[in-house]
Amino acid sequence: MKQPKILIVKTGDTFTDLIGSYGDFEDWIRQGLGVDEEQVWVVNAPAFEPLPEPGTFSGVVIAGSHAMVTQNLDWSLAVESWLAPVVTAGVPVLGICYGHQLLAKALGGKVDFHPGGLEIGTTPVTLTTDALSDPLLQGLPPVFNAHTCHSQTVLTLPPGAVHLAENTHEPHHAFRLGHAAWGVQFHPEYTHDIMAGYIHNMSPVIQALGKDPALVQKQVTETQAAGQVLARFAALCDHDFVVH
Repeated sequence: MKQPKILIVKTGDTFTDLIGSYGDFEDWIRQGLGVDEEQVWVVNAPAFEPLPEPGTFSGVVIAGSHAMVTQNLDWSLAVESWLAPVVTAGVPVLGICYGHQLLAKALGGKVDFHPGGLEIGTTPVTLTTDALSDPLLQGLPPVFNAHTCHSQTVLTLPPGAVHLAENTHEPHHAFRLGHAAWGVQFHPEYTHDIMAGYIHNMSPVIQALGKDPALVQKQVTETQAAGQVLARFAALCDHDFVVH
């Protein structure tokens, strides 16, 4: 019997120049999962495409967005309401950046602007002790580089959440809810070139914060360990077509 597809909930578009060169968020996620286009199901939440019922997909990735969770946009609130029963049903969930924050908010956490401001560029992320036995993150290096780009954060984790990763700027870079729902603030779907493209597009914002965009660019590196997160998630979705 054919396995259900992995659902990608699209929560917006990236910069136009990046789309022209590398595709959009859903393309980067699919490539990171290591599956073909026919093996994912993309739902465009801002276009109010219907969100499917649990049991009709094998796992779901909630993508990043240029929107802010605290805007409480109608489409975002719809995804938020939909998420809780998906988690309760035990369907594997991975929220990335915006998706990470939305997952936390949907299950009782608190999201708002980060008191330390924007985190952007390649930065070390440190796993907690609980990550050593986590189904998604176990076996990764205790400290690894990851690409980041966020102004908002999960200020307070949802009740019962397991704290999995942090760094000096962001205390909640990863968490797990139950046995199969994860949020990661960093971007496992970003490549070196995509991260560089974000820094280029956001140079005026970086400068306004008193930082040097050229220095942030210089620190961009490959992030092989962080990039494994999506392929590991695909494997947890128990697809017989996953490329290992």
